[in-house]
Amino acid sequence: MPELVFFSGTMDCGKSTLALQIEHNRSARGLEGMIFTRDDRAGEGKLSSRLGLVTDAVEAPDGMDLYAHLVDHLSHGRRADYVIADEAQFLAPEQIDQLARVVDDLGLDVYAFGITTDFRSKLFPGSQRLVELADRIEVLQVEALCWCGARATHNARTIGGAMVVEGAQVVVGDVNPAAETGYEVLCRRHHRRRMTAASAHAAALSPDVLPVPPN
Repeated sequence: MPELVFFSGTMDCGKSTLALQIEHNRSARGLEGMIFTRDDRAGEGKLSSRLGLVTDAVEAPDGMDLYAHLVDHLSHGRRADYVIADEAQFLAPEQIDQLARVVDDLGLDVYAFGITTDFRSKLFPGSQRLVELADRIEVLQVEALCWCGARATHNARTIGGAMVVEGAQVVVGDVNPAAETGYEVLCRRHHRRRMTAASAHAAALSPDVLPVPPN
């Protein structure tokens, strides 16, 4: 049976990488997908990973009917064997309803990828609707880490390295610590205490540094 599956996690947990992997695996078997995205870091109409992988996608702005777009695509004789929706937290609740209709009425699997909560630890409307409607919710197992080394569970917005808890829900930023407006993943304890790596004067954890035992 076709499913609406919501793959969720914090920033830096590999959501877009998995979306690209699903696209690769299915296209390698001769299947064709429809990829929707919203406000990707690589620009309009792109699905990209921080690992440097990128593919073309359909930008899904506010007001776009995803179900109608797909029906129009199919009615012109083109194929769509499945649907991928990246940055799904930015979609409107009614667009999530349209993705559910794609599953129910068109019989296609829909794979949605997104973070669940914003920098205030509040649900994004699109993510909330996915939690309400999804046939299955998958929490990604690639664990992002807080600066303290604990599992990161919360997304924080920073301005000049200091965590902020007020402002618009969606603001373009970067995960680069040097960015004026940036984002950082934290464990719950340090999110509650508003302690970022910069404010705690902590060195960033690096996957390139391995412990070396003394001789």
